[in-house]
Amino acid sequence: MAAQLVALCVDAHDPLKLARFWGGVLGWQQADDRDGIALIPDDDTGFRLRFLPSEAEKDRQNQMHFDLTSASPETQQRTVGRALELGGRHHDVGQGPDATHVVLADPEGNEFCVIAAGNKFLAECGFVGALASDGSQQVGYFWSRALDWPLVWDQDEETAIRSPHGGPKITWGGPPFTPKTGRNRLRFDLAADGDLDPELDRLVRLGAARADSGSGPGPQGEVEMADPDGNEFTVWP
Repeated sequence: MAAQLVALCVDAHDPLKLARFWGGVLGWQQADDRDGIALIPDDDTGFRLRFLPSEAEKDRQNQMHFDLTSASPETQQRTVGRALELGGRHHDVGQGPDATHVVLADPEGNEFCVIAAGNKFLAECGFVGALASDGSQQVGYFWSRALDWPLVWDQDEETAIRSPHGGPKITWGGPPFTPKTGRNRLRFDLAADGDLDPELDRLVRLGAARADSGSGPGPQGEVEMADPDGNEFTVWP
């Protein structure tokens, strides 16, 4: 059986402040969660958000960001307005004046987009339409097999997967790639379905690598790995 995606972890200087921001934007409730604070989805998103304390500075555009959907121009404006009221800001990533989506950043500079109404690619998705990622076609294939989620897009080196149970799409945009410098601020948490060691072996066969440098599992038995593009993720027993 495939591992389950249980959380998207977000490094934060102030986890509580960031959780309050995203809870306000998404309408999700807070809960205590391991070493940080979590937001629990009230829809079919399928994974929680975990905000973990970190002193690392943000020095590049994140490898992943949320695309939030809109049912109408008015709802797009309301989402943008709510995010700004909660402490977000407009953000320039080179989108240009003709862009129909609105690029914002949360209080710690993490990028996200509010997509215009009528987007056909995200038409079947909920408010969290996609987790848009910088990455290769190979890594899209890896995550499809790792999670046992079908490919729902595979053209021109761009890939996307989606859980059979619905929720957001996870997309990878293909080249050119933003150079990776240091640890990603956003990372996946997986839960092994069964014994941990066979699942780790399966992920390695699919193209992942253990990132613990022989130091062994963490204090709760968790193991950090990297996908074929070098993006860190953690597998929990």
